[in-house]
Amino acid sequence: MATGGELLVSALRANGVEVVFGIPGTHNLEIYRHLGPDRLRVVTPRHEQGAGYAADGYARVTGRPGVVVTTSGPGLLNAAAAAGQAYSDSVPLLIVSPGMPLDHDRGSGLLHEVKDQPAALASVCARSRRVRTLPEMLRVVTGMFTDFALGRPRPVHLEVPCDLLAATADLTVPPAVRALPAAPSEEAVRAAAATLSEARRPALVAGGGARGAAAEVRALAELLGAPTVTTANGKGVLPEDHPLALGAGLHLPEVREFLLGADAVLAVGTELAETDTWDAPLRLRGPLIRVDLDPDQLHRPVAAHPLAGDAATVLAALRRAVGPRTAARSRQTGAARSAVTAYGGRWRPVVGALRAALPENAVLVNDSARVCYFGALTGFSVAGPGRFLYPTGFGTLGYALPAAIGAGVGAPGRPVAVLTGDGGLQFTVNELATAVETGLPLPVVVVNNGGYGMIRQEMAERGFPPVGVDLRGPDFPALSRAYGGAGTHATSPAELRDAVERALTVPGPTVIEVPEPPG
Repeated sequence: MATGGELLVSALRANGVEVVFGIPGTHNLEIYRHLGPDRLRVVTPRHEQGAGYAADGYARVTGRPGVVVTTSGPGLLNAAAAAGQAYSDSVPLLIVSPGMPLDHDRGSGLLHEVKDQPAALASVCARSRRVRTLPEMLRVVTGMFTDFALGRPRPVHLEVPCDLLAATADLTVPPAVRALPAAPSEEAVRAAAATLSEARRPALVAGGGARGAAAEVRALAELLGAPTVTTANGKGVLPEDHPLALGAGLHLPEVREFLLGADAVLAVGTELAETDTWDAPLRLRGPLIRVDLDPDQLHRPVAAHPLAGDAATVLAALRRAVGPRTAARSRQTGAARSAVTAYGGRWRPVVGALRAALPENAVLVNDSARVCYFGALTGFSVAGPGRFLYPTGFGTLGYALPAAIGAGVGAPGRPVAVLTGDGGLQFTVNELATAVETGLPLPVVVVNNGGYGMIRQEMAERGFPPVGVDLRGPDFPALSRAYGGAGTHATSPAELRDAVERALTVPGPTVIEVPEPPG
């Protein structure tokens, strides 16, 4: 006989889970009873939002679902912002929480009672499921991990009534289900391949859904001689020092103009949304071929030749169908390349110092800060996917520090660094304590402009004085030292580079505060 909590932990282990991020509480103790070093590693952030972002960072670096365990009520709702970010960026996240007892009379005033907890999470997750029996719980866990493997990865929520966690049953945990990746019909592949073969000016756009297909993206781009643009989430799918790489410049007018001149565009794993283009939907003159796991995405926001399926599987089939080409067609990419190179020049001293200090395989975790989306997005070159984490779409603040902790836990031994602003860092600055506990070296570069710089700028552009955007912050390096980490100030690129290199040799976080570059 095993309790519901023990069966739940066993089901997570059966599906390959090694780490959970969360905070124990009164109602989830029967889960925590069965966690620990001999079963699942537990990382305890200081806030459930931080737990969600950490699990998100873990998932982006490892390619495996991140798991969050919260208590009911406020604990779960604290994680909702992280669920929203994971939904926006198609990140696989499982949020597990207890719920009210099976025979709960709503409105009876129980501890942590929420009017409709599953409905609250359903609004930000792909689905939210309350189970009522232990066999159902095991089936649902297996089904959720199957969906992660076969469908568009997004956050899901599992609610187990707190009394069910303590109930006992003699059950066998079902094995994980693994199936072949989805693939489109041969006819659809042949038609798309014919379009690409005939194109004299082909181009590729790679999004986050192409991260697991980087080798196939490269092979197809080289076969077609197709310059390749990425979104923020696709950054590094084609190494950015590759002759065909145009980097993460989809938001630049010159890059979109280049795509407008293509006579065929292949878009892989991207929504082509406003958050990718920073503008209206992408306008194209030539045919658009789209590869996506999500059939509903294939014609939004513009119609396309659809290829529904796993990116690696579809691109391999396309490459075989295209066959050998006598020579790559030359393309004039000078204007687009120049725009990418010149963009964000104000931020290049900071971004360049970071790039020089960090090894090639390092992971840079970004926040919603100007230095990140105006500077690092185009200026921080990466040679592979999963090395540039950024909260696009939902655009949360406070993502970088806890997500970097999750990335470090998921890829031990791999250098990880944070790039953030003073406003965003203060959302989750308490996670410095968690970073100290992990003991992993973590440079935290905070560019300080005394508040919410982007909103201040937008207020000025709309012609009214700043309101509510000028913030008094702490001495961030001193705060890091108070938590048990390290901290310093850097006033030049050389000082910043030296500080980051030293931080990579020191256990725990090192906060490096730099002033915002003038401009």
